[in-house]
Amino acid sequence: MAKKGFIGEFKEFIMRGNVMDLAVGVIIGGAFQSIVKSLVDDIIMPVITKVTGGINFENWFIALDGKSYESFKEAVAAKAPTLNYGVFITNVLQFLIMALVIFMLVKFMNRVAEKTNTLKKQKEEAEEAATTKDCPYCKSEISIDATRCPHCTSILEESEASEPTFDEK
Repeated sequence: MAKKGFIGEFKEFIMRGNVMDLAVGVIIGGAFQSIVKSLVDDIIMPVITKVTGGINFENWFIALDGKSYESFKEAVAAKAPTLNYGVFITNVLQFLIMALVIFMLVKFMNRVAEKTNTLKKQKEEAEEAATTKDCPYCKSEISIDATRCPHCTSILEESEASEPTFDEK
């Protein structure tokens, strides 16, 4: 058995389906994160600010130099170290919204998959039921097109009410 070497092993690893799926998921997740961030920053937070009477979470901070600043921008301009708990609250809201959206997406996908599986199962059952029937005499499973039972040799008619007949030789 020949050795693949580091490059060969890496190529095999990177070309696995799971790794490619993960890479696509990370890329889509990054793009999705920017959408959720915009939703929180540009739509939800302004509504919360309006509802709470003009509170801006960005200005919720503690200046660690002991001085008082009117706004976060003033503290940044003074190069004061700050504990930005308002930004933390915004990030927690972003996380909760992202988790809610992902939950709803997964729930929707599971519902679609369940309906698809149910329809597929019903179709398979209908196909299976249409291909066989039971012999009215020996109760063996036979082809739906059979005119004579291969097990008991009874002649099967459309009404399937005939008595079994046995060939005499």
